Amino acid sequence: MRFLFIIALLFTLPAQAEEIGKVSTKWRMLTPNDKLVVEVFDDPKIAGVSCYVTQPEKGGVKGTLGLAEEVSDVSIACRQTGPITFSEPFEQGEAVFRESRSIIFKRLRVVRYWDDPRNTLVYLSYSDRPIEGSPKNSTSAVTAMPWGNQLPGKPVIED
Repeated sequence: MRFLFIIALLFTLPAQAEEIGKVSTKWRMLTPNDKLVVEVFDDPKIAGVSCYVTQPEKGGVKGTLGLAEEVSDVSIACRQTGPITFSEPFEQGEAVFRESRSIIFKRLRVVRYWDDPRNTLVYLSYSDRPIEGSPKNSTSAVTAMPWGNQLPGKPVIED
């Protein structure tokens, strides 16, 4: 039974991002530069939607050693990249992406909502920390539109 639970957990993990590119924002003489990194991930439960996230990456000695705490400035842009199909039910506010932003506790999260009257998926990116969260956030919306001759499906929202 425990084995089945672990297998089920693996299939429901949030998406993994793929790096698209990066650009230096602060030159450092002896250590790696500070950068802005662009990553993409596909929504794990909704085929046809991809989200692009841009976030800062600290250089320097702390950044090289993985000890720098990254700032909360993150932007997101989600787009329809194919026919939208909903593979399984989901909850409002469900996490679709998570990534650690510091050695302890700070995480980048992307959550998904469905706006039924507008037939639109809404993605919210933010950083959190158990004690001191950040109000910095970014939102992107994807209206479920026909793709070629294929109409988008309708999601099943769990309570």
